[in-house]
Amino acid sequence: MKAADVRALSADQLNDELAKLKKEQFNLRFQKATGQLEKSSRITEVRKDIARIKTIARQKAAEAKA
Repeated sequence: MKAADVRALSADQLNDELAKLKKEQFNLRFQKATGQLEKSSRITEVRKDIARIKTIARQKAAEAKA
């Protein structure tokens, strides 16, 4: 997910997307532990997407206060 796509989302949509990604991250960790993970690079992608969403959500919250 690109930063421009994330910036276009509303605060509620960001929270929904964040919850979805955290659930996916949880499932990927279980797949890795059981040896069923096929694409290990997806773990890194999900982690970066989570960080990107959290960063942009924080920026939007700061802009709303200012």
